[in-house]
Amino acid sequence: MLVLFETPAGYAIFKLLDEKKLTKTENLYHDFETPEAASRVVKLKHFEKFTDTTDALAATTAAVEGKMSKSLKKMLKKVVAKDLQDQLLVADAKLGNAIKDKLNLSCLSNTAVQELMRCIRSQLDSLLAGFPKKEMTAMALGLAHSLSRYKLKFSPDKIDTMIVQAVCLLDDLDKELNNYIMRCREWYGWHFPELCKIITDNIAFVKTVRIIGTREHTSSSDLSDILPEDVEAKVKEAAEISMGTEISEDDIQNIQHLCDQVIEISSYRSQLYDYLRSRMIAMAPNLTVLVGELVGARLISHAGSLINLAKHPASTVQILGAEKALFRALKTKKDTPKYGLIYHSTLVGQTSTIHKGKISRMLAAKAALATRVDALGEDCSLDLGAEHKVKVEARIRLLEEGNLRRISGTGKAKAKFEKYYSKSEVKQYPTAADSTLPTKKRKFEQMQESPKKVLIEEIVDESELHPRKKKKVKHETVNDVETAGQGEEHSKKKKKKKIKSEPADDESMAYGDGVDVKEEEEEQMETGETESGKKKKKKKKKSKDFDQSGIEPDDSFTGSFVKLETNSEKKKKKKKLAEQEEG
Repeated sequence: MLVLFETPAGYAIFKLLDEKKLTKTENLYHDFETPEAASRVVKLKHFEKFTDTTDALAATTAAVEGKMSKSLKKMLKKVVAKDLQDQLLVADAKLGNAIKDKLNLSCLSNTAVQELMRCIRSQLDSLLAGFPKKEMTAMALGLAHSLSRYKLKFSPDKIDTMIVQAVCLLDDLDKELNNYIMRCREWYGWHFPELCKIITDNIAFVKTVRIIGTREHTSSSDLSDILPEDVEAKVKEAAEISMGTEISEDDIQNIQHLCDQVIEISSYRSQLYDYLRSRMIAMAPNLTVLVGELVGARLISHAGSLINLAKHPASTVQILGAEKALFRALKTKKDTPKYGLIYHSTLVGQTSTIHKGKISRMLAAKAALATRVDALGEDCSLDLGAEHKVKVEARIRLLEEGNLRRISGTGKAKAKFEKYYSKSEVKQYPTAADSTLPTKKRKFEQMQESPKKVLIEEIVDESELHPRKKKKVKHETVNDVETAGQGEEHSKKKKKKKIKSEPADDESMAYGDGVDVKEEEEEQMETGETESGKKKKKKKKKSKDFDQSGIEPDDSFTGSFVKLETNSEKKKKKKKLAEQEEG
């Protein structure tokens, strides 16, 4: 059997002299206690030395990943291919499978082989007699450094650790600056309290305190480089009437030292921000364009690295930074958070509160795609991030405008749209709608053709005068009936007109709605007719009567009145009837 042993200096091929040793590995270390005993178990057959550290790193990296390097392939073809009958013992099972696939060699890897490798490593110096120990140690140290750099994936262009440390330091500087400025305002406020209200900017306040010192020197100090003219005038006026306490020179010196620290930290903070922005543009350009430098750096810092952030789905990127709220919501069975660190992005900040959840979900999906392109892509262009940003901004405008561009939709949605968005139409009132009088008038000739018919005049609808009361008017016609025979008891039969109406107000009686009862009684006494002696015939007026009289029926006619015959007309009719009887 042949044994493949890997060293920092090269590959070694040993010949296992006694194959029965693999069956009893419990006491195998006794056979490797001395170099002489080890030489009786294994014997060096071939040693392939690495040319340089680069070759050693490539071979070691391939072995770690379970692959076969070029140098190992050449060496196995030279040495092992001659003895195809022998079995090759390999420490890594993945490497053995790769050798078996490419060279058709039978490889073995188990616990017994691992124990044999440990025993060979204990006596490696004696087994490799022709190789100096100092050179082996130097090769091992160089390979260790090279392998460490490879595992860290060291690159001067893309460094995750630098961005993570920079953004963490930036957050710490912001906290410290706030604490220092609050302390400075409170400390100097005992001496000059009016200055805190006049100057709201923190850096301008600190620089002003650094120049002024005590308020007595305000009038002689030049603040034109720091403050505008109107604010400078207010500061000098307030210093003259200030109600603060008096402080000593030692106090103002300590306050000014604190101001110096604030100014230095703020200047360093601006430099650190510029450095972070340049690193983010070089490392994650698409993510930086989409969400900004600070939000992108915080996402990378929270995930650990850009590669880890690229592995997260969009739903995780959306709530990244809100893990406590998420687990609390899951535990209490309440609504889960809609956003985490991505809430501080400018795209989410410029939307209204009701649409922040939708925009954060869409932005998280685009940020996940941009991160994968930055981490795994070879191209470092900003096209993808800019394109996604335009899409998100278009979506924001569409949500904020309230779907104004929507053409189709339900009637309910259209009514809601018309309620809040007025049309640009100008409507004019039709003046013809003011007239309520009928357009057609009866001619005088038509009135003369049927004198025995009841005349009907159309006037303004009474509903305008009395809108709450409507009258039902039933019209009947009066026709004269000629006598059927001759004799003294010849009588005249008439059909009388009756008007049935509901009781109305006193005003309606004045317009002629009621019937004069006295006139009917006088007519009955003159003709000798009584209600008990004879029956009156009644006929309802039909639509034919309107056709004969030339009056067009109208469905909207509700306010018509009947014109009654006067007493003089009745007397003339009686005279005509009397003359006809005598003749």
